[in-house]
Amino acid sequence: MKMAIASTTMPSPPQIIILFLLLLGAFGEARDPFACDPKDATTPNFPFCKVSMPVSDRVKDLLGRLTLEEKVRLLVNNAAAVPRLGIKGYEWWSEALHGVSNVGPGTKFGGAFPGATSFPQVITTAASFNATLWEAIGRVVSDEARAMYNGGTAGLTYWSPNVNIFRDPRWGRGQETPGEDPVLAGTYAASYVKGLQGNNGDQLKVAACCKHFTAYDLDNWNGVDRFHFNAKVSKQDIEDTFDVPFKMCVQDGNVASVMCSYNQVNGVPTCADPNLLRKTVRGQWRLNGYIVSDCDSVGVFYNTQHYTTTPEEAAADAIKAGLDLDCGPFLAQHSEDAVKRGLLNEADVNSALANTLKVQMRLGMFDGEPSAQPFGNLGPKDVCTSSHQELALEAARQGIVLLKNRGPSLPLSHLRHRTVAVIGPNSNATVTMIGNYAGVACGYTSPLQGIGNYAKTIHQLGCADVACVDDKLFSRAIEAARQADATVLVMGLDQSIEAEFKDRTGLLLPGRQQDLVSKVAMASKGPTILVLMSGGPIDVSLFNNDPRISAILWAGYPGQAGGAAIADLLYGTTNPEGKLPMTWYPHDYVSNLPMTDMAMRSNRKFPGRTYRFYEGPVVYPFGHGLSYTNFVHTIASAPNVVAVPLDGRHHSGNTTVSGKAIKVNHAKCNKLSVGLQVDVKNTGSKDGTHTMLVFSKPPAGHWAPQKQLVAFAKVHVPAGSQQRVGINIHVCKFLSVVDKSGVRRIPIGVHNLHIGNVKHSVSLQAATLGVIKS
Repeated sequence: MKMAIASTTMPSPPQIIILFLLLLGAFGEARDPFACDPKDATTPNFPFCKVSMPVSDRVKDLLGRLTLEEKVRLLVNNAAAVPRLGIKGYEWWSEALHGVSNVGPGTKFGGAFPGATSFPQVITTAASFNATLWEAIGRVVSDEARAMYNGGTAGLTYWSPNVNIFRDPRWGRGQETPGEDPVLAGTYAASYVKGLQGNNGDQLKVAACCKHFTAYDLDNWNGVDRFHFNAKVSKQDIEDTFDVPFKMCVQDGNVASVMCSYNQVNGVPTCADPNLLRKTVRGQWRLNGYIVSDCDSVGVFYNTQHYTTTPEEAAADAIKAGLDLDCGPFLAQHSEDAVKRGLLNEADVNSALANTLKVQMRLGMFDGEPSAQPFGNLGPKDVCTSSHQELALEAARQGIVLLKNRGPSLPLSHLRHRTVAVIGPNSNATVTMIGNYAGVACGYTSPLQGIGNYAKTIHQLGCADVACVDDKLFSRAIEAARQADATVLVMGLDQSIEAEFKDRTGLLLPGRQQDLVSKVAMASKGPTILVLMSGGPIDVSLFNNDPRISAILWAGYPGQAGGAAIADLLYGTTNPEGKLPMTWYPHDYVSNLPMTDMAMRSNRKFPGRTYRFYEGPVVYPFGHGLSYTNFVHTIASAPNVVAVPLDGRHHSGNTTVSGKAIKVNHAKCNKLSVGLQVDVKNTGSKDGTHTMLVFSKPPAGHWAPQKQLVAFAKVHVPAGSQQRVGINIHVCKFLSVVDKSGVRRIPIGVHNLHIGNVKHSVSLQAATLGVIKS
């Protein structure tokens, strides 16, 4: 905001007040320094306030000045102030799953910050398969987060993203995740985290957090809840599926935090398991940051799971396992007594605090005035900007998936479809579109409003809400369909059906929704388009096979601009490019399948989970998504044989493994990749962006999935033209499989790469003959 004062005369008192209010609106109320306030005569002289010193030395100095009583009060999310050292209290818990959220107590909307840009729910954004988009969203969210921090209404530590695997289609929190594939989830994690945290070396714009580690994907199903659940998971599935996104988040995204989950894994609470926290996350993966508990997890494993006899033992177990911060009061209440009883050393407390203090220093919280730091100029003017809101619209456009298009019936015609009946419980949705862990949106465009920008609308709900318990509103909806040139039914779910602590009981549309769709379709004089809002998959096989349903779109929860994006796709302003990030199963898939069974692979009694291991029928497969044009792939160049060099340090002689597979840690992995050049030709009449998914089918064996995603790319191809896309597949990361002992190996032999309908075989060969001893 630019302001000019025409006269050099001193402003009068009323003018000063007006100027102050204008400045407040532009920049918000300036935040006082968290620590090391230059206005405080004593604190800037402390070594921990010296920006010129290494962070590790500053942390060591601060730890040496704190008493044990002060230290334990810093082990919790609402960390206490230390007034004698000039350190204010800090609330660690803020959320930014798909926009700055007020779910955590660290963030509040109001005043100069009435809202923030609300992007599509993660499951929808994941359907774009666009890592560049995910990082761009992270940059916008962190801009707005920093702006709100500068204005005193938010923190700098955001416990997002959720990168758990969407293992079971009923999971209420599947909507928060990037889907069922570990590589997709891990790539999303690393990209979004990079956007949030910035690229200024060890300094952090905000501190992100990948959660919930690990094997957490059940909230409340059939009498079993997350607080009591013991996930019995094989070493193979842990390494092959559940831990992959977290490892990528730490190693590729350099995330500043990992959150452990409520559940136990193989009898041990994750927040008390040194093998998971200290050995794996911090030791093997080398986390540069802190480990935090899900909220009250330490209290849960003491009070609910009865894992320890005393609260002091619980506090000691958690800290010694590698937990640094407790979301909840437990560690502040019991850690000091744990030290006094000899269950815990003060050095253990120091280690935990060193990790959190280092992150705060990397955020600049001990560097004095926030306004003088990087991002100190961000304020209300940088929240809900037009460019941010345009990105939310673009994200929704890229994430919506065209599931069916008979005829084709879409896009609708401006000339022939001038009046549209807009029907369904989600037809005028606003808050529903932003899913859970959302904040206050800048504003909304509902489906009704979006379609209204293209055509005259006749609006009827048909069902009072998504539960759709009766048919009282059916007749008016049916009459609207009879009058209109086209009918758009916006159906699906909301947070009353799927949410945190609310897993679904089945996969069909709730209540009488299916009945409403069928009756409206029978009455409609024009094409009938079904639009689905949901986080999880829905069995709509009845409508996929019904010729009266012309087209089906899945919008997920498309964010604040969702209605505009839906309308843009319906009328062809944009060409659909989304692909499903999860399998859509028939409803009987879950009829005899307990959510508590964590196995991924199929057996005689078990059909398997996710596209990698499930062998049965589907409504729509993982990666399904149509376009208004047609793309043809041709492999321009690709190797037929790739030699896998062995690392001589790890074995002696020319040896090999049983099953003809090389241990990944016996191979020279660094830059070992398969490079492909793929020509993508648009043979249709419309410009379009193609979402190219590359799958590998490993050599047959007991360990291998049926196929696995190894790469993906986006390419815009004008109608009638062709673009070449380069793909590099890291052999050790993406062409490896995991054996039953949890050891990752590279299968020797023919790997079949699938890109659409095109296949290419690559033979991986050991660079030296013989066998590596396992």
